[in-house]
Amino acid sequence: MLGSLVVAAALAVGGLFARLWTDAKVSTVGEAPFDNPLVIPPVAESTVEKDGTRVFELRMQAGETEFRDGVKTPTWGFNGSYLGPTLRAQRGEKVRVRVANGLEEASSVHWHGMHLPARMDGGPHQMIAPGATWTPHWTVDQPAATLWYHPHPHGRTEAHVRRGLAGLFLLDDEKSARLPLPKRYGVDDLPVVVQDVRFDGSQLAGDRGLMQNVGFLGDRTMVNGTLRPYRQVHDELIRLRLLNASTARTYAFGFPDDRGFSLVGTDGGLSARPAVMDRVQLSPGERAEIVVRVEAGERVMLRSFPQDNYGDAWQRRFGGGDDSFDVLELRAAERLRPSPGLPAELVEPEVPREEEAVRGRHFDLKRSGINGRAMDMGRIDETVTRGTTEVWTIRNTNGMPHNFHVHDVQFRVVEVNGAAPPPALRGPKDTVFVPHGTTMKLALRFTGPADPDTPYMYHCHLLYHEDEGMMGQFVVVEKGQPAGKPPGHSGHTDRAAQGGHGGHGGQGRGHGGD
Repeated sequence: MLGSLVVAAALAVGGLFARLWTDAKVSTVGEAPFDNPLVIPPVAESTVEKDGTRVFELRMQAGETEFRDGVKTPTWGFNGSYLGPTLRAQRGEKVRVRVANGLEEASSVHWHGMHLPARMDGGPHQMIAPGATWTPHWTVDQPAATLWYHPHPHGRTEAHVRRGLAGLFLLDDEKSARLPLPKRYGVDDLPVVVQDVRFDGSQLAGDRGLMQNVGFLGDRTMVNGTLRPYRQVHDELIRLRLLNASTARTYAFGFPDDRGFSLVGTDGGLSARPAVMDRVQLSPGERAEIVVRVEAGERVMLRSFPQDNYGDAWQRRFGGGDDSFDVLELRAAERLRPSPGLPAELVEPEVPREEEAVRGRHFDLKRSGINGRAMDMGRIDETVTRGTTEVWTIRNTNGMPHNFHVHDVQFRVVEVNGAAPPPALRGPKDTVFVPHGTTMKLALRFTGPADPDTPYMYHCHLLYHEDEGMMGQFVVVEKGQPAGKPPGHSGHTDRAAQGGHGGHGGQGRGHGGD
């Protein structure tokens, strides 16, 4: 009898595991027609002040969004119920963004990929209380690029982004304007903000599946908040500005017929030259600009394919590496406008070289924290000298995928496991995928301005990991200057929560960069 019970229990456990293993693999390939027109985020309106400053208005707010016919889902968005408008500015332009918090809890807005003063960065030290307004301002001083903005409250980033708080911030410059690249926004130059979602009735689900230690993984994808999207196109060459705005899922984008496409840009802007490939892998926070050729009358699906670099079979299955998704259908018109061929040379990236480095640092990625330390809002982890270049060595032996994002800078990937980086990692980057067993060297230049008391962040951009403490802080100082201490780190009521200038929650406004 005991033996029979043991056998029955073993069979039950085995059956449960088999079911978990089978159910963990997700595929939407060929499951449903793509019958919803792709929503194109509007370009944000702005005003220009007498001194030339371009001013944007953003409001974080709650609302309802009808992703599925007749079903209203509670969501958050900027200037609307879900996601936000596309901000656009020129290199050399002064910008100011008035960010109002219409939510019932504090949040922040981080300008992901932007080079700007630490006090304007929008990290966890620049919280905006409910009903308050934060007004950062800076001068755009970097090349044309596809950047984005999203909340960054310590411990709550995953929930705020997953509910819909995200948007693109496109930068333009004279060099990119002269290149014969597709550049008509929403016509042959398409924003593609990819998120994975799962619905629990009318709600957006946020629970992690059993053994999903990378974070939340959805069972379907949306582009620009559109389920099963298609876009009719009328040009031979189409530029897709891909943003992985998911909180934990990594994608490998390509096309079912394995057609080649040209990678022309990465996180921080255009590459030196187009690189032809048939897959580009993007972890959360990463961007890629690709140009694909379509034929008249055809329908071609942008797809995310399974990936084999998540670690072992267990990590691949429960970390999303075995999953595949149909993402966006491009429907080519019966007659297409001719597109000029891509130039052989684009723009030399403005990123440092390894030989310019004056020192190195090492960062060991683990769920418990970076270099064995969980995030502490009051602790400065690293101090860098303004104007210097460093090489940071990033290592992941944690058995699961991570990635690594550094605020304020665009860096050069120098090595991946001792070898030259692949083409997809040769452009300017601010976020890199670091799967298990990977050691990566990055060259970074810190140009300031110096601020010993206000830190920038570096962290895993798998947001569940970030919220758990996989984050550290660094300050930029003048040569010989010591690091200071963040001015208050007790949460949403500290001085940094009011924009770093000593505002008080009872006044109803944060003062940010004003």
